[in-house]
Amino acid sequence: MPRRALITGITGQDGSYLAEHLLSQGYQVWGLIRGQANPRKSRVARLMSELSFVDGDLLDQGSLVAAVETVQPDEVYNLGAVSFVPMSWQQAELVTEINATGVLRMLEAIRIVSGLNSSRHPGSAQIRFYQASSSEMFGKAAETPQNENTTFHPRSPYGVAKAFGHYITRNYRESFGMYAVSGTLFNHESPRRGAEFVTRKISLGVARIKLGIDEKLHLGNLDAVRDWGFAGDYVRAMHLMLKGDEPTDYVVGTGAMHSVRDAVRIAFEHVGLDWQDHVVVDPALVRPAEVEILCADSTRARTGLGWEPTMEFPDLMRTMTESDLQHVSRERDYLDMLPAGVW
Repeated sequence: MPRRALITGITGQDGSYLAEHLLSQGYQVWGLIRGQANPRKSRVARLMSELSFVDGDLLDQGSLVAAVETVQPDEVYNLGAVSFVPMSWQQAELVTEINATGVLRMLEAIRIVSGLNSSRHPGSAQIRFYQASSSEMFGKAAETPQNENTTFHPRSPYGVAKAFGHYITRNYRESFGMYAVSGTLFNHESPRRGAEFVTRKISLGVARIKLGIDEKLHLGNLDAVRDWGFAGDYVRAMHLMLKGDEPTDYVVGTGAMHSVRDAVRIAFEHVGLDWQDHVVVDPALVRPAEVEILCADSTRARTGLGWEPTMEFPDLMRTMTESDLQHVSRERDYLDMLPAGVW
């Protein structure tokens, strides 16, 4: 029988890439969605004939128990989250309910369906659980680069919530013998990234400027430094984490640092423009508590999982910019075809 995987957040960037990867490995893939009218289902539209869906909500314990009971998965990948960090200052309670308590609810659903208690040690047929932890947990990092033993100092409600999810996953592993692991993934991007994230905001903005639609791109802190990789590489690491003999947490990233300014320069250079003619630094876009430098030490993942990234950051930014040039061009052509006054 093919293995079954249940993915929360399947319509997000990571969920769509993970679904593709698992399907290529012969899995039956189920996506947890909150109602059939999910507006982001288009991200997995080309996979619809191969996917199955089950209703569930990370805010509703009963729905998660029912979903796990229905799917009977071998593996659960918890990628569902409010993932835009700046939003967490405006909606801190909602972000905590989904990104923190939502993890607890999913772990409880697995525990209940599996019939686990503190005195039972599950066998090899247990449901394996992956939690999407985040480099934002490191925040004001005590050391650079950061590894599995680096102290957390989150600088946003998002980071705090993710830290809870990370620790409660470890707690369920130690308390109930669950195969439950966390992958602390550093920033990973792609043409499927939401337009609110800085790399996609840059690639989309550059495309609109190149095509004469806009003149300026407004950004916040250009000096913030991140370890950016390709999302398609990172979902391979998630899968590898659930294939090991023993549950182990891993840090995943490229180990290369780039600033927002680097991302801007690469994208504008790709279309033959000087970024300094078009970028406006807007103080309103600077975070209340900035995370200045994040960089991964992925030694454990590289040696223990055999994982390596395949795309370097300059190629990633050029790929995203080229994709958005095509996207914006198609959108403009469509609007030009509409009768006057329709939009």
